[in-house]
Amino acid sequence: MEETQSTLTLRRIIHLDLDAFFCSVEELSKPELRGKPFAVGGRPDQRGVVASCSYAARRFGVRSAMPMGRALRMCPELIILSGRHGEYSAVSRRVMAILGEATPLLEQISIDEAFLDVSTHPDDLDTLCRKLQTQIREQLGLPCSLGAASNKLVAKIATDVGKARGRNAPQAGETGLLDQPPCAITIVPPGEEAQFLAPLPVHLLWGVGPKTAERLDALGIHSIGELAACSEIELAQKFGKHGYELVRHARGLDERPVITFYETKSISQETTFVRDVRSLPELLKVMDQQAAQVAKRLQQKNMAGSTVKIKLRWPDFTTLTRQLSLKTPTDQPGIISQAAHALFMKEWREGRAVRLIGVGVSGLQSQARQLSLWDAPNERQQRLQSALHELEERFGEGIFLRPARPKKRS
Repeated sequence: MEETQSTLTLRRIIHLDLDAFFCSVEELSKPELRGKPFAVGGRPDQRGVVASCSYAARRFGVRSAMPMGRALRMCPELIILSGRHGEYSAVSRRVMAILGEATPLLEQISIDEAFLDVSTHPDDLDTLCRKLQTQIREQLGLPCSLGAASNKLVAKIATDVGKARGRNAPQAGETGLLDQPPCAITIVPPGEEAQFLAPLPVHLLWGVGPKTAERLDALGIHSIGELAACSEIELAQKFGKHGYELVRHARGLDERPVITFYETKSISQETTFVRDVRSLPELLKVMDQQAAQVAKRLQQKNMAGSTVKIKLRWPDFTTLTRQLSLKTPTDQPGIISQAAHALFMKEWREGRAVRLIGVGVSGLQSQARQLSLWDAPNERQQRLQSALHELEERFGEGIFLRPARPKKRS
């Protein structure tokens, strides 16, 4: 369900972001890491990337999503930790429970971020933000930054701006404070949204990625204020409906509600190989495993999907996705696997290396009836055969034949 609110009522939205969340959790159990450059993520010799890094590491230019090998070159003394995602999820749930006590209108957008609609809360925004920040620090030992405004867009940007400025930024002659989390609180009063946004670069706006920013730059539009001054009609002619939305967002307008529940739209599983894989049997085996994992999650949610998708990435980082619609929704690993194989075989050429492979299912719907122990074996088989026959009709006979195993040398 979506929680909506009358546009006649002045909304008050808070965006909360846990500062360097994974690293902050690690410091709770390993206090000796405080003040040291360290990162959570994969190993550099296994194509690992930085999932989170300490503020001490950021002084060397290390950033999230950076290849770990590059991070290590930038900061040779970098300490690398493997992630403990079960622990991070458990701590995240405790944070969200604290936020839920402030308002039931809570939208968690990632493991370390959330929006809160506090329009009816008795406290003013500054008081409430400081209460939440203090509560999370004292109860869980975690730092966080908050932004508040009349809508989600400006609240999120307020958090980003506050973190960038760094409430604890060092003054002249001071050292070491850059090693500390920002713990920022930035509040944009109602009516000052456009003024707050105007001097900021356009890339901070939602919906402005590298390509859009490049097109805006070619038009001489560099700041959000310059974008806000544009004609909605002219921008719509150049960017379509997106152009109209860009101008409205640049003016600080955003009517999107805080959403308390998201419907699952797809379920997928992907694998990035430590080394590029050329072996067809190995690639098909991985896809079988992924299909089984996807099917298990579908069955746990009592759902079935009508579209099977694959994702491929070649060694040069070229990435493609392909999909196939089924006549009947499924939650069966065999059907998902065979559809994925069919899609894969239309793209892959013998000997071509693969860097990443993934299998997913979308077009989800609740199952009216699950297979039970009382289903006759031949009934299950008929369902599977019917689906496989459909795939053969679309892609040709023999698509499910596995390559013969090489004979052992005597």
